[in-house]
Amino acid sequence: MSPVLVALALIADAILGDPEAVWRRAPHPVVIFGRIIDRLDAILNRDDRSAAYRRRAGILCLALLVGFGLAVGALLQSALLFLPFGWLVLVLFASVFLAQKSLYLHVEAVRTALRAGGLAAGRKAVSQIVGRDPDALDEAGISRAAIESCAENFSDGIVAPALWFALLGLPGLIAYKAINTADSMIGHRTPRFADFGWASARLDDLVNWPAARLAALFVAAGAALGARSAEPLQRCLDVCLADASKHRSPNAGWPEAAFAAALGIALAGPRVYGDRQVQDPFVNAAGRHDADAADISRALVLLRTACAVQIGFYLVLALVLTMF
Repeated sequence: MSPVLVALALIADAILGDPEAVWRRAPHPVVIFGRIIDRLDAILNRDDRSAAYRRRAGILCLALLVGFGLAVGALLQSALLFLPFGWLVLVLFASVFLAQKSLYLHVEAVRTALRAGGLAAGRKAVSQIVGRDPDALDEAGISRAAIESCAENFSDGIVAPALWFALLGLPGLIAYKAINTADSMIGHRTPRFADFGWASARLDDLVNWPAARLAALFVAAGAALGARSAEPLQRCLDVCLADASKHRSPNAGWPEAAFAAALGIALAGPRVYGDRQVQDPFVNAAGRHDADAADISRALVLLRTACAVQIGFYLVLALVLTMF
């Protein structure tokens, strides 16, 4: 896919986001994937079968889902590029699978709630974007949770789909979103999904591997641009190399470490999910632990800058490719 079309899709998403008027009348493509996954789960994930059977069933579920995404993407792309100005429709359709404006608004809602309504409002708002127990969070915990969500979703909600769109066109973009949706729905280490969702979780780790590192570079470059100095770039890279591997996720640690270094705060660390406490080490442990709503504001500025860097990356890539 032309890097110019990738950049245009990113710009369209930044401006339009997810228009509620559209999705009130038609199901979002990710909602369609969710319905397919629910149906395959009901049919294939049998409680009375062995763990080996359920793992094979999960692999079949994922293969059907990815195959469906690739086929639909290939048909749509071929049809659209055959039409006059079909590239414009392709760009707008691709923008549906990106999440710049949506992510910004969800994180901004936490900052607004925390400032206007205090701890109770902040807990309620952050519960919409993270899975941890909101009642266990103080102001610093709410702020860190919002920033961590911002960092992780910058990678898998923006950088990764754009990258797969660039590499494999619409088939790659739709297949990626299918994998990512499957991981979010069935890629959990619960009794029901530990085996059935194993393939989805592993494949999601694989397809997000390059994007997570690229996202960290975009954040580091954005921090340097914001400060008009190369020092934040080096600091972000140093923290990423030192701390990204400490995260329980093979990918989330990279953008989180970059955000933590750029903002001068500590992220990750011990967290509570329901009745389960996770004792993870902090990323950028030397940074401040007392994050607040002002840090969420700084994270939102960094998110905008990193998104701009990403758009610039694809435009420069397009220029370079025209020289060869």
